[in-house]
Amino acid sequence: MSRPIPDLRDPEQRRAYRRELMQVARGVRRTGVALAMLGSALILVNAYWTPVPNIVTLAAIVAGFALMLFGIGARAKYHKRRMRGEI
Repeated sequence: MSRPIPDLRDPEQRRAYRRELMQVARGVRRTGVALAMLGSALILVNAYWTPVPNIVTLAAIVAGFALMLFGIGARAKYHKRRMRGEI
């Protein structure tokens, strides 16, 4: 059973749909941001304190951005399916 397609011209329905859409892949996107921030922090650690292998820093940043892109893609796919009435 699918839910009715929200009327995005109505401000109340648009607000409700925006809240709904923000919940899609929320954990994945937040983990991606956290990994990217960790990689940035490792750059500072490498510059001022203990040497950290560059591959670790690069892996954290790349994994973080990959997770963010995956989350954005999942949200876009959800939006497309929701607007077609499949969800």
